[in-house]
Amino acid sequence: MKHIVALQNLVTPWPDGLEPSDVELDAIEQELPLILARVDLLDAQIMTIDRTPSEVDERRIRRARNRVLVARRDLANRTAGSTGSGDAA
Repeated sequence: MKHIVALQNLVTPWPDGLEPSDVELDAIEQELPLILARVDLLDAQIMTIDRTPSEVDERRIRRARNRVLVARRDLANRTAGSTGSGDAA
């Protein structure tokens, strides 16, 4: 059996700068609770795409929405507290 191999260099070489920086990784880590809450909400909504939501489904979606709101609030409070340089009004 004959193997087919690329004998030429890649057309678009992999640049070294594609890895996320430490600052970007820290930002992702701070947003992770919100990302996970949104994934949970999406999972709850996907479960009811092809059927009428039951009372349990509605409760699951409502709780997932509340978790998203809490995560958004916490993230906003965290970022507002870290960027503010003055006293509270």
